Amino acid sequence: MGENNNGQVYLTRERVVELEAELRELKFHGRAEMAQKIAEARSYGDLSENAEYDAAKEAQEHLEIRIAKLEETLSRARIIESSDLPNDKVYILSLVKLKDLKTGEVIEYRLVSPEEADFEKNKISITSPFGKGLMGKVQGEVVKIKVPAGFLEYKIVEINR
Repeated sequence: MGENNNGQVYLTRERVVELEAELRELKFHGRAEMAQKIAEARSYGDLSENAEYDAAKEAQEHLEIRIAKLEETLSRARIIESSDLPNDKVYILSLVKLKDLKTGEVIEYRLVSPEEADFEKNKISITSPFGKGLMGKVQGEVVKIKVPAGFLEYKIVEINR
């Protein structure tokens, strides 16, 4: 969603707090630990043949990339509150209860920004094929969503915040 909205990234307040905590942890503890690992590896002698030193420098590079990505995401973050959004259709932050018309199984997903998506927690990105298939739909509507294995059909049982 961020790419289509002047670079803005829409996040919940909780996710912003999580990202800020991770950033603090990486900047203070992560960098200190990395400096210690590099110093220790450097003490092993000749740097041209020092695998520990190369591994520590590579790990440091990954750490700095993660820090830069977090800083960039937070700089573009806009906090959204589910209470600010209507409940009449499926929008970002909607909690959607779906009934699989093939199996009868009822599942519940929260639609979130790509930065918050977590399939393990039933948080589906609004930019995913599944998320796109649900956006703008209303309670009682049947949706047909194309997936690699074909089509899935669901009835929207309930929409909450």
